[in-house]
Amino acid sequence: MATAQIEASPSSSNKRLILAGQLAFLPTGVLTTLLGPMLPLLITRWALTDTQAGNLFLVQFLASVAGVQLSGVLLRRAGYRPAFMSGLLLMSAGSAMLLMGSVWLGMASVATYGLGLGLIIPTDNLLIAEISTDARTSAVNLLNFFWGTGAVFCSLMVAWAAAHKMLPVFLGGVALFPLLLALTMWTLPFPPASTASDHRPRWRELARNPTVWLFAAVFFFYPGAETAVGGWIGSYVARLGPQEVKWAPLMPAFFWTALTAGRAFGAAFLSDHWERRVLRVGFVTAAAGIALMLVSSSLPGVIAGALITGLSYATLYPITVARLSHRFGVAARSIGALMFSLASVGPAVIPWTVGVVSQTTGSLRAGLLLPLGATVFLLLIHLREW
Repeated sequence: MATAQIEASPSSSNKRLILAGQLAFLPTGVLTTLLGPMLPLLITRWALTDTQAGNLFLVQFLASVAGVQLSGVLLRRAGYRPAFMSGLLLMSAGSAMLLMGSVWLGMASVATYGLGLGLIIPTDNLLIAEISTDARTSAVNLLNFFWGTGAVFCSLMVAWAAAHKMLPVFLGGVALFPLLLALTMWTLPFPPASTASDHRPRWRELARNPTVWLFAAVFFFYPGAETAVGGWIGSYVARLGPQEVKWAPLMPAFFWTALTAGRAFGAAFLSDHWERRVLRVGFVTAAAGIALMLVSSSLPGVIAGALITGLSYATLYPITVARLSHRFGVAARSIGALMFSLASVGPAVIPWTVGVVSQTTGSLRAGLLLPLGATVFLLLIHLREW
């Protein structure tokens, strides 16, 4: 039935799916980045150390790894619909529980919406890349613009809701949106499951392919570095001095706004000819932005570094996702499970390690050297053609 609808009217069904995927990435952006602006508040609410605060990132993204693995199974056996719908429902349930009780219930909440994120992020990225063959990179970039819009909205709304003691209301709205979206999307025609054996990856051959390992490195280090910067920048500013504390919940908004703005304008110059150059320049300027944040002892310097870093990071992940889909075709549904798992492990490990290093050394600045090092490493591996 779904297959027939897609064949009969591919243009109209694809447009509706693309719009649905874009709308789904609004709450996805909110929940992926929620810990960033919430972290200073949760540290105070639950009396957390930096290591314990870092555990929240660990819980979210390890749960996300499980979701990514589950999405790979569902995409192979049942197509896009089950993974998409399950992801939305888990995101709704998890966000509704965050402030209901103790730190342990909070951990369970983070794990629940993390599992949902693990289902929705690879599914949505691969879906848009697969059905947008004429402008794959621009379509994925625009999709992630919606993710960035959700991230910016999250930072601004957490700051506003905290000031007006309305955080439970905000989280309730976040929980309601994906639930309503799932209900309205229920009858949309998704691409069917792919059962052809030719589309299944030959893992032994792939393991001997250096390009696969390079993709794996990017999917691990880039999301980890991005999450570490966006997740810890609020806490970093809160420790600059008593005058800067009030700016802490807003700080992630500077980073995510720059990243989102970069994605909004990125489609104008993203083409196969420019992709490699954009990647190289992006990693250079992102490293410079993080360095500026770390050497600055004043709020304006940190804000400038956050803006430079966010703008530089903007198109790097969409380009990587589009390149993966272009390189492996429909087999990216299976290979994507591995790559997007790494894209969850990186954000689990690197921000958590930032907290551990900060706790050990007594300096969050020392911990934030980790995303700087990851960005420099990514620059080095993109200096070669692959």
